[in-house]
Amino acid sequence: MSVRADIETTLREAFDPSYLVVEDDSDSHRGHAGHDGRGESHFNVKIRAAGFQGMTRVAQHRAVHKALGDIVGRIHALALDIGA
Repeated sequence: MSVRADIETTLREAFDPSYLVVEDDSDSHRGHAGHDGRGESHFNVKIRAAGFQGMTRVAQHRAVHKALGDIVGRIHALALDIGA
């Protein structure tokens, strides 16, 4: 399974989002640190889920990172846009 698919599946299972887009943005980082030419190194995630309601921005980010677990260690960059 691809890293993108792993991220999407994990976030769907953890948060049951009303909206989720996982974008592989690796090609935009060619020549930058962390880009080894294989792709799947830089991701943008936009997620909306009721479970984020009332959480601080930091708490939301921590919850996503915790849910993703070892997947985070397989990538170089993860940009998050989180909301309820």
